[in-house]
Amino acid sequence: MLTSLLEKLGRYTLLMQKVFTRPQKWNVFFRQFFTEMSKLGVNSIWIVIIISFFIGAVIVVQIKLNIDSPFMPRYTVGYVSREILILEFSSTIMCLILAGKVGSNIASEIGTMQVTEQIDALEIMGVNSANYIILPKIMALMAFIPVLVVLSMVFGVIGGFSVCIIGQIMPADTFQYGLQSFFKEFYVWYAIIKTIVFAFIIASVASFYGYSARGGSLDVGKASTDSVVMSSILVLVSDLLITQLMMS
Repeated sequence: MLTSLLEKLGRYTLLMQKVFTRPQKWNVFFRQFFTEMSKLGVNSIWIVIIISFFIGAVIVVQIKLNIDSPFMPRYTVGYVSREILILEFSSTIMCLILAGKVGSNIASEIGTMQVTEQIDALEIMGVNSANYIILPKIMALMAFIPVLVVLSMVFGVIGGFSVCIIGQIMPADTFQYGLQSFFKEFYVWYAIIKTIVFAFIIASVASFYGYSARGGSLDVGKASTDSVVMSSILVLVSDLLITQLMMS
């Protein structure tokens, strides 16, 4: 097993060396870049908004029910909800969800190109296929993911406000006071920096598995599944490492 992992690591490193080279035509690169940004980023906005809104509401309800104590100030609900949304949910958990949506999309698309010999055709024409196909995907996801993170934070808070107003869990002004209490701007930048690293992991790992696919449609499906599993594991491991480095 260790030999297999080392082999995959070596092939991944060699592929990234091919990816991160100077594009042959910058106008083609930027056209691909904006196309991938729309496909991978803009098309993911709806799922980020829906999940963040309802998870934000659930977090507020759960915290209110579990820390409802006369010894704790009521604004603690808003404070704790904000910390959960910024530090972990909108960054790490949302990226795990995107690993399933975006990662499988990338792996299946590149895997289909590989098994239908479209990548071989690019290589025959003298095109660096790894750079042409993979680099715009990685850069587009890394560029757009801060937007998704901020949207997740905003709609998570809106979900919390909604459950306070509609469900009358607690007064909205008390919840707002908790949101504003002891706020540290660094936590937002920490979340954004973390997700940029996660975006690179998701896009590059998915591209590697798709690029390495051989055979037919079943192999493309397996590559897609493997990419989601591996990128999710790497996101969690890197989350621990980044948190140790930036928060200690």
